[in-house]
Amino acid sequence: MCKKYNVAVVGATGLIGGKFLETLEKRRFPINNFRAFASEKSAGKILRFNGSNYIVEKLDGNDFSGIDIAFFSAGKDVSLKYAPIFAETGALVIDNSSAFRGDEDVPLVIPEINAADVFKRKKNVIANPNCSTIIALVPLKKILEKYGVKSLVFSTYQAVSGSGMKGVSDLLLTRQGFSGKFYPYDISETVIPQIGEIVEDGYAEEELKMINETRKITGRNVKISATCARVPIENCHGVSVEVETETPIDVSTLAAEAEYSAARYKRIPTAYDANGKNEVYFGRIRKSGVFKNGFSYFAVGDNTLKGAALNAVQIAEYIIKNTR
Repeated sequence: MCKKYNVAVVGATGLIGGKFLETLEKRRFPINNFRAFASEKSAGKILRFNGSNYIVEKLDGNDFSGIDIAFFSAGKDVSLKYAPIFAETGALVIDNSSAFRGDEDVPLVIPEINAADVFKRKKNVIANPNCSTIIALVPLKKILEKYGVKSLVFSTYQAVSGSGMKGVSDLLLTRQGFSGKFYPYDISETVIPQIGEIVEDGYAEEELKMINETRKITGRNVKISATCARVPIENCHGVSVEVETETPIDVSTLAAEAEYSAARYKRIPTAYDANGKNEVYFGRIRKSGVFKNGFSYFAVGDNTLKGAALNAVQIAEYIIKNTR
């Protein structure tokens, strides 16, 4: 008989929190007891999950004992405050924020690439990577293994759902001619080439996340440059990737070599292909005009699923499957 677990979702009423509920239900995650947490503003709301109704609980002053696995998707500040408390009471925390991604004692995991790192954790916390990092790297799995990678250049085209419900609301409002409340510009009419604050050498926070996270996940000191932009679509991030490999490659065979269960080749991949899908789609493969041993590709994935909730649930599934 399959063991079942006491599971919590923190940030359950948010956009990604909803995706966690949907993903856990669709994948028939082995749940014994379930608890949903959110801000005090959302406490008391009723959530429908797995055929039952659950009352949303507040975090402040609550008792978290008995929880085996806690999925966090409530933002960096909430994770920094409450994830250690959950972990101390015995829960394995899988955190979707940026709070612990740079912590040397916390594994940063894309299961297809570095799943075994989950067992190197020194705290009871595992970090989920940035959505764009996941989407960019999933198609590189076999290339990393066979050819190695020396340099990467990322350019992202990130949907408003990456900003949560506030971003989606802004897009819908501005499309109807109303003023937005979240972005500094009318997102329905432009591309915003900055995500997060400018923090170092002209790089914005989102760009540094991709750079630092890629190095941590791959375990390689890869040369990386990144430019991240917000675009006026509701869901699915696109990433243009320029790759320099350590050994020579044959671009004509790369599509077949790179494709596997999580990365599907399509000559022209779009958000229409990836929306609501578990796989990352990649295409537009061509020889690099910059690197002798190099190529370019375009990847697109559902940032709310593989870029967030699905990746986190897959981490938990891997741990369950490989723990005796």
